[in-house]
Amino acid sequence: MKILLVAVNSKFIHSNLAVRLLKAYAGEMPDSVQIMIREYTINQFEEDVLAGLYREHPDVILFSCYIWNWSFIKGLFEDLKKVLPKTQIWLGGPEVSFNPEEILDRYPSVEGILIGEGEAVFRSLVREYFVSGEKELSRIRGLCIRDPQPRRTEPAPLLSMDEVPFVYDEESLREFDHRILYYETSRGCPFGCSYCLSSTEKTVRLRSLDKVFRELQFFLDQKVPQVKFVDRTFNINPDHTMGILRYLTEHDNGITNFHFEVAGDLLTEEELSLMSGMRPGLIQLEIGVQSTNPDTLRAIRRKTDLHRLNAHVERIREMGNIHIHLDLIAGLPYEGYQSFAQSFNDVYAMRPSQLQLGFLKVLKGSPMEEEAETWKIRHRTDPPYEVLESGWLNYGEILKLKRIEEMVELYYNSSQFTRTIRALEMDFETPFSMYEKLADYYEAKGCLLNSPSREYRYRILLDFAAQNRPDKRELYEELLLFDLYLRENLKKRPSFAKEEKEMKEVLRSYRKNRNCHAEAFHFPVYSLDPKELKVRNEDPVIVVFDYDHRSPLDHNSSISILK
Repeated sequence: MKILLVAVNSKFIHSNLAVRLLKAYAGEMPDSVQIMIREYTINQFEEDVLAGLYREHPDVILFSCYIWNWSFIKGLFEDLKKVLPKTQIWLGGPEVSFNPEEILDRYPSVEGILIGEGEAVFRSLVREYFVSGEKELSRIRGLCIRDPQPRRTEPAPLLSMDEVPFVYDEESLREFDHRILYYETSRGCPFGCSYCLSSTEKTVRLRSLDKVFRELQFFLDQKVPQVKFVDRTFNINPDHTMGILRYLTEHDNGITNFHFEVAGDLLTEEELSLMSGMRPGLIQLEIGVQSTNPDTLRAIRRKTDLHRLNAHVERIREMGNIHIHLDLIAGLPYEGYQSFAQSFNDVYAMRPSQLQLGFLKVLKGSPMEEEAETWKIRHRTDPPYEVLESGWLNYGEILKLKRIEEMVELYYNSSQFTRTIRALEMDFETPFSMYEKLADYYEAKGCLLNSPSREYRYRILLDFAAQNRPDKRELYEELLLFDLYLRENLKKRPSFAKEEKEMKEVLRSYRKNRNCHAEAFHFPVYSLDPKELKVRNEDPVIVVFDYDHRSPLDHNSSISILK
């Protein structure tokens, strides 16, 4: 018997931890049973995925279902059943766990659905049904089956986190070249945020630290580039958090980066103090702010001390050794366009390394799904169930925010325009209004969002800045030139770059070195304080960009100033 565990990821760089956990927890199988993992992406042609699965001729296929792949998978299993009529189709994952009866009613090609946490359910299904020949599915806990009408069996008990297998070894790491490696040390969340599925499980289960340390050491010994923790709130238990952070600090291999999602206001003094001494790039933090509107936070049942959060983010930023990623969600109750603009400006003022502007997704099984009518929230019928409008935000405003999101991604989160953007903000009332007007400029001029030319984005920003302040065109030319060389040692000078004739020989001597570049500037564009840019010096200053020494946080080169 051949059983395929199929994951369809949103991008190639992603990997699916769930299917690996299912296979590992199932344990050793008789020689007659093969459990195999197959991973694809939603960007592949459905016909190619269909052909690949058909060639396997499996007896059973179990799809791992999420909002990002459900539409893809629905079409896939319907066609699979036509060409492989004897293959059993099973589903599992969060997208099918909250309305399994409806799915079985709608899709007769689906044999059954694994509900919720799947490791123990899958092992029982394989051993007690597929292998033993026992045909009484109703005895297996954690399923939704046809009997003959769709019904759920008894719920499966939750695993202790120490029962959850560690799925990585030296051989399997070959699968993760240029892909993100996921790891978990806890499940559940004590908070009740109405938009989140984690709110459905209030208890928090922790993996024993002795196990965690052994597994972290494996990653360190193998010099894995990055490990992304999928713990919903990594710092929920201070002893657990400090144990892991201390271990990583003491055993740092100088290479591996660890990503954590944390509640920023709950960070302790002990944790912050330890973080301050870490190698730059050892860890990075993602913090969900979501909104700074108190009414919104109350409506979504999110308890956040914004003052404490702001202070902690500022402190971490000043450490200069940790990448900070802050999140906002548009479309929440009480958050209209102007309110969201205020939340944006509040979070932007914290100066995160990245600011993620996301949009509310009304997930199946979340409290928000039940409350959507109350808040007059209308969302897309199909995944990802993204908000279309609310009682405070109309669809036209949603579309404007989406254009602003694109500008933030291009010009802030890319870290390619750090000096220019800081200076440009000074010419606008607020950062939000700057991105709003930049989005309008892109639309009015018919600019391309996905131009393959890197210089194109610099040129558009220069034209936008100069249109707004023609008297500062030379300054913005130098700022963009600085930002461009800060990131990349270009083979060809950009079209807006001027040549200092009297310094040509000096500059040429540096440009011979492939690992560095020298450029002359009349404005102090190397300064991190945009207020210092007001004075133009007649005698230019030479800045040397050293590409052998880059920041582990934003990958920009180091610089030195030649007087």
